[in-house]
Amino acid sequence: MEDRAFHDWYRFVLSFPPHLVRDYLDKFGITEDQCVLDPFCGTGTTLVECKKLGVPSVGAEGNPFAQFAAQVKVDWTPDPEGLVLHARRVAEGALAELDAAGFFDDLLAGMRPIRPDRDRFLRTLPAEQERLLLKGSISPIPLHKTLILLEHIRRHHDERYSRHEMLALANVLVFAASNLHFGPEVGVGKPKQDASVVPSWLSEISRMSDDLRLVTKRATLKAEVCLADARQLTSVLAPNSVDAVITSPPYPNEKDYTRTTRLESVVLSFIHNMAELRAVKKGLVRSNTRGVYSGDDDDRWVSDNREIQRIAEAIEARRLALGKDSGFERMYGRVTQLYFGGMARHLADLRLILRPGAQLAYVVGDQASYLRVMIRTGELLAEIAQALGYELIGIDLFRTRFSTGTREQLREEVLLLRWRGGD
Repeated sequence: MEDRAFHDWYRFVLSFPPHLVRDYLDKFGITEDQCVLDPFCGTGTTLVECKKLGVPSVGAEGNPFAQFAAQVKVDWTPDPEGLVLHARRVAEGALAELDAAGFFDDLLAGMRPIRPDRDRFLRTLPAEQERLLLKGSISPIPLHKTLILLEHIRRHHDERYSRHEMLALANVLVFAASNLHFGPEVGVGKPKQDASVVPSWLSEISRMSDDLRLVTKRATLKAEVCLADARQLTSVLAPNSVDAVITSPPYPNEKDYTRTTRLESVVLSFIHNMAELRAVKKGLVRSNTRGVYSGDDDDRWVSDNREIQRIAEAIEARRLALGKDSGFERMYGRVTQLYFGGMARHLADLRLILRPGAQLAYVVGDQASYLRVMIRTGELLAEIAQALGYELIGIDLFRTRFSTGTREQLREEVLLLRWRGGD
């Protein structure tokens, strides 16, 4: 239960476990008069745990929907009873509209007559937004119900509750209404012809309310979330303001992290078109070939790192040996260089924000996604960090996972650093 309260309001499928945050807050000896940063905060795992323990925190995230989710998960100001009452009023309006057109959204749906012409009333996304989705992400009737409920949330907008209602809808959209499934990558499964959207949403609101009842004393504790590129944190954070970093950056693994939140980003209007999606991708550390652009030059930060250059060359040599010739495969070596260059930029920029003696924990994983060439992510980031003036404290083994590509166990680790400051 400790790892579910607030976290389950919306849980990013690739997030790391909350207990890991608690372990390193304890290991670092972080107190309530210090500040913790998560520069790749995703949907806020580190920030939620800090707030639960009474520790001020700040996060940075380049994906606008993930930033929104993190903001809401650390906003504990709504009155629990008021949230439920407001949501019920929203639900009444949505259900009335659905019933009027024969789209019943309750347990009695199978016992009630369905209007033969109801499909004429189906709402859809604008064509430009629909093109951004994975084909078959959501079936027509669940999408229609979602859009009706979304309209009523906006129609009854209340500054105290509407953001929480939107996040609850995002959770229902992905995990109850959609056809998505999550494995190594997000994909589309068996279509759901229908889904109970409004009752599922009310259940999520009830769970939020239950969590809020437990934490009234922590409601005003500082927990901020900036929409920012982790390579340019000095543009949003004050110098010498952070005592610790606990984070999990993207891995160099060919996962397009924007695909994981694509459905909710589009349906809830965080992304409207391809230009906006491209802008989001450009604000992220390059970790997959779908996010590489012609003007990218982060690789210059690691141009003198022999091991990274060796890995890029090994990937290219293996590509040629295997006769792999797609546009994406041709970029495997380059995206590896861009990834580590972007992380070097991040660590360089971060130095101005850290207080002397600041402690850092980076959850990272070895990878072999690029034609089975092994990338020891933790070791390479440790080398980069040391060259930038950080002290290497150690690399803890977090867990291992089996790679179907290499048929071996890959390490997930926690890279531990200390910023020495001006000494």
